[in-house]
Amino acid sequence: MEPLKKEEEKALNFLEEIIENDLRTGKHTSILTRFPPEPNGYLHLGHASSIWLNFGLAQKYGGKTNLRFDDTNPVTEDTEYVESIKEDIKWLGYSWANEFYASDYFDKIYEFAMQLIRQGDAYVDDLTPDEIAAMKGTPIEPGSNSPFRDRSVEENLELFAQMKAGKFEEGAKILRAKIDMASPNMLLRDPILYRIKFAHHHRTGDAWCIYPMYDFAHGQSDAIENITHSICTLEFIPHRAIYDWCIAKLNIYPSHQYEFARLNVSYTVMSKRKLLQLVNENHVSGWDDPRMPTIAGMRRRGYTPRAIREFCERAGIAKRDKLNEISLLEFCVREELNKTSFRRMVVFNPVKVVITNFVEEEVLLESENNPEEEHSGVRTIPFSKELYIEHEDFMENPPKKFFRMAIGQSVRLKSAYIVTCNGVIKDEAGNILEIHCTYIPESKSGHDTSGLKVQGTLHWVSIKHAIGVELREYDRLFKSENPALEEGDFKEYINSDSLNIIMNAFAEPALKEATESQRFQFLRKGYFCKDKDSTLDHLVFNRTVSLKESFTKEVKK
Repeated sequence: MEPLKKEEEKALNFLEEIIENDLRTGKHTSILTRFPPEPNGYLHLGHASSIWLNFGLAQKYGGKTNLRFDDTNPVTEDTEYVESIKEDIKWLGYSWANEFYASDYFDKIYEFAMQLIRQGDAYVDDLTPDEIAAMKGTPIEPGSNSPFRDRSVEENLELFAQMKAGKFEEGAKILRAKIDMASPNMLLRDPILYRIKFAHHHRTGDAWCIYPMYDFAHGQSDAIENITHSICTLEFIPHRAIYDWCIAKLNIYPSHQYEFARLNVSYTVMSKRKLLQLVNENHVSGWDDPRMPTIAGMRRRGYTPRAIREFCERAGIAKRDKLNEISLLEFCVREELNKTSFRRMVVFNPVKVVITNFVEEEVLLESENNPEEEHSGVRTIPFSKELYIEHEDFMENPPKKFFRMAIGQSVRLKSAYIVTCNGVIKDEAGNILEIHCTYIPESKSGHDTSGLKVQGTLHWVSIKHAIGVELREYDRLFKSENPALEEGDFKEYINSDSLNIIMNAFAEPALKEATESQRFQFLRKGYFCKDKDSTLDHLVFNRTVSLKESFTKEVKK
């Protein structure tokens, strides 16, 4: 029997098979992909998948990737979005070969339109949108030709030039491709190529008042850049025919479009329009709210580029739509943060513990930063007579197998000593004011000579050294697994418990030095990162993810 390979070769996805075949047959000697976002919002997890795919394929096969902004709609686009997109791509770990804009090609695309008119393949139409829709036909019935379809080449050239010169109002005229009003693909029924828009463009200013439609700018931009593999999501399959028709009619570089299933993730929405509603209607604090599936939101929440790339890899590339579990993303985040995050002790709901036989002012203890990382080093933790522990870690009358603090029971304080609880002091209402314990000096962690064995270990902070922190515990933004498919308004399924703020938490002093780029595991609590809202006097930490999956699906009645 042949020995087993250390690691089975991973099967190629269908796009890798296409590229390898193209390189093997000599169709292409190198590959050039592109990532073409429209700068009308912040990138989300679905875009992260497309970035990973386009840049990853180019890296694997020694090619390059262009970043091209599809800025053909000046009404919704803004420089703010351009800058955020570039920041997100860099943060994910990718670099583009060239930075282009569809607006770079406005002159050339206009020339392409003039070429189609001269060839008799495009015409200026005076119909209104409603009239065009009424004449479009149905999937089983052909459409009707526009009464303006047979205008002469000369008239069309003159009218199109007047459109460019701003002689007509918005909606008065459009430029349409002359294809086939009986085509079974309704998108080929004389699609619109240009429309009039008197809007200030974020790059070209007021130089243009006519703008190409996506279907006319997309393929031509790919061709101008010699893109070998133009990778889109499945909803663009019907548009491929227009893509190919334009390239063939213009006789330009034969870029080709390939489609894959967009990344859908449970308990969220992947629509810029819906995400914009959440922002504008103040359901979230902004595009970078840590509950948002935007790359900016995930970065602020503490997700890492490596974990997101790993999630995209595990989710894979498919030809059919599917709903990926958000728990897979959370697993990828936990898996990395367990290996890389520094451990710190933070008490969320404090109760005071007094070590009655501790006579020193303080003792400096050492604790490893990360037991999973050999070279992570150690930190110093001050230990004193008065400590905070979690309120839930003490019970006066505990059930069996309660291994935390109880009267007459011993526990170990993490990286410190074994203590035995002797009693409590309460106020008149019966609330616990103090828990009194004694410690075993010989039981110091790492130097324990006491011979005692205990089953429970608690985290703690020294009261005199503790720093107050605000904690923001985030959960899934929606209660529904697929809110976009629910009846009614998707916002009706927003999870009202998606944010829990804890104001009276206390942390060990090492967290004073935390930076926003660092990730922490708060012992026994979860993974956290410092939020941008922090100040020198008020530290804020976001929960990235819990230590283990804890979300429970809401049962519909």
